[in-house]
Amino acid sequence: MYLIAIAWIYVVLLMSIAEATNTTGTLLGALITFLLYGLLPLSVVLYIMRTPARKRAIKAREKVEAEESQKTNHDEKK
Repeated sequence: MYLIAIAWIYVVLLMSIAEATNTTGTLLGALITFLLYGLLPLSVVLYIMRTPARKRAIKAREKVEAEESQKTNHDEKK
């Protein structure tokens, strides 16, 4: 997953450098290219791809909290 993200950022970085060094290109155009072709789409894709991991982490946290509350309730009954 991260290998593709690194490769995509590399390609977009080269596109931005080409935009900045072109005789008709500008630094602003290079920045916009990097943001709109690189960071913005990549952040959305990585967010979507990390959804299953976030769900697993939430379930694990809820399981630990449930076990702690059961232990606390059991100790209070004694």
